[in-house]
Amino acid sequence: MKIAIGSDHAGFAYKEKIKVLLKELGHEVKDFGTNSTEACDYPDFIRPTAEAVAKGEAERGIVLGGSGNGEAIVANKVKGVRCALCFSRDTAIWGRSHNNANCLSIGERTVTAEQALEIVKLFIETPFEGGRHERRVQKIEAA
Repeated sequence: MKIAIGSDHAGFAYKEKIKVLLKELGHEVKDFGTNSTEACDYPDFIRPTAEAVAKGEAERGIVLGGSGNGEAIVANKVKGVRCALCFSRDTAIWGRSHNNANCLSIGERTVTAEQALEIVKLFIETPFEGGRHERRVQKIEAA
């Protein structure tokens, strides 16, 4: 699977760990930055990550920051992106299975590195259930 990833300075450390995990799992990773913990403006890195998903250049996107909230907001402004802010096993599973999220947002200040890696793995591996959830997602996207 092709996965786009981007973060601001507050999500940089987890981004680097997640890239290692994704490559170990056999995925192709496109990193949209940032490349350090030096303060930066998160939309500069999050929007291009989300746009790669919307354009079909990546099947999934992962965005990271301090809380993950701003990153999810920016990603969700891109038409065709459904970004889920996840902070637990359940939110990762539900984001995929119920909402067919194609982008994941994680806050480095909200979960441990181990939890973040587990969330990523679940998000990547969980299928969309379809059915009534699919009709709801289609209705939202049409609006």
